[in-house]
Amino acid sequence: MIRNRMLRRGVAAGLIVLGALLLWLAPESMAGLLAFVLGVVLELLGLAVERRGPGG
Repeated sequence: MIRNRMLRRGVAAGLIVLGALLLWLAPESMAGLLAFVLGVVLELLGLAVERRGPGG
């Protein structure tokens, strides 16, 4: 895991923003559903990265 708190927060914020953009821009089709699911996964990864401390 990333030990530097500022870097970890930056990565988490980037993942959350990217996930939010995918959720917002997903078209109403099968590709849009994939983009929506990917957005949700990125949101969850961003939250997990921020929540986990340096020790794991």
